[in-house]
Amino acid sequence: MFNRITQNPTIMGGKACIRGMRVTVSMILSLLASGKSQEAILADYPYLEPEDISQALQYAAWLAEEREYALEEA
Repeated sequence: MFNRITQNPTIMGGKACIRGMRVTVSMILSLLASGKSQEAILADYPYLEPEDISQALQYAAWLAEEREYALEEA
């Protein structure tokens, strides 16, 4: 499902990374959220590929999948 997203406790403290590199999913998401375009990210990080960014977004969406939980009243 996410063949480009890796997690290894010895790389970036186990954070989700791109293909075992020291590039975290959260870094890519932060760059996109700050307004940086995919093209600009790929230019700044030439070892990344368009599919890396796509899978980072898909992974984030998967993690944020909406769930409903009953909360206790305060």
